[in-house]
Amino acid sequence: MQMQVNERVKGPYKQWLDHLFDGVYVVDMHRRIQYWNAAAEELTGYTAGEVCGTRCSDNILEHVDFAGKALCKEGCPLHATLQDGQRREALVFLHHKNGHRVPVHIRVSPLYDDEGKVTGAIEVFSDHSQHLTIAKELEHYKQESLLDPLLRIGNRRYAQMVFQVRQYEYGVTQTPFGALMLDLDLFKHVNDTYGHHVGDLVLKMVTQTIVRVLRGSDALFRWGGDEFLAFLPAITSGGLLVASERIRSMVEASFVMVEGQRIQTTLSVGATLAVPEDTLESLVERADLLLYQSKQKGGNHCTVEERFPHNGGK
Repeated sequence: MQMQVNERVKGPYKQWLDHLFDGVYVVDMHRRIQYWNAAAEELTGYTAGEVCGTRCSDNILEHVDFAGKALCKEGCPLHATLQDGQRREALVFLHHKNGHRVPVHIRVSPLYDDEGKVTGAIEVFSDHSQHLTIAKELEHYKQESLLDPLLRIGNRRYAQMVFQVRQYEYGVTQTPFGALMLDLDLFKHVNDTYGHHVGDLVLKMVTQTIVRVLRGSDALFRWGGDEFLAFLPAITSGGLLVASERIRSMVEASFVMVEGQRIQTTLSVGATLAVPEDTLESLVERADLLLYQSKQKGGNHCTVEERFPHNGGK
């Protein structure tokens, strides 16, 4: 099938597209993928043989916007371009084969036949991920004692180190930082139903989604099991709510395919700002109580502390 559908992209044009750093794919008027270059394979995890002949909404890219809204059903830039022939660009999150969401900058252009009729479209997309400063520090240290062996993010020990740095910066600049406690909803059900191997895939999916939603200065740690801790420097309570909701919605919109079955999960969030007298234990305890409130509301919910002792957090 791949050779047949790729027949529309021929000659030197195909060679050029195959060597671009940006992902490129071509669709017909039914949004069936006709061509998929090597960079698209690298950015999405899907090979050309897996996607050519299918539609981009067939559990493949499934773009969502920054609010987690699925664009394949409504608001798809590619579909709109096929309808009106106008070029478009947007920032969206695509679905990686491993389940997590990847922020990409997309540019869509129509394709015409000799009579000027729109016959398809081409989408070019590039990775828009922000490089995490603390992730780079982890790679620099190369100390396995600071990394969770499964998820490859910081562990509790590293969280303690980063907390001390953030609290020192807070004392110098008087700029508060936020803490998020995040816990997957009904994760035991995933393990019991599908097994721990699938549970690990879900944990990796959630981790990669959160990492790509956070800012470059933020840091994510595995606190234990399916519970995570994140530090967000230089932020207000309003910013905490926005960040929490974005993480929650992106995780809800993410999924992993296992033997043809779509497996999703949600998470609950508790968020608070640090105060000068906080220890790591007191900060986590406060965020954990807020997380419990989110769980009490049925999960898939964010609870941000309404009142803060520090005026900068209001």
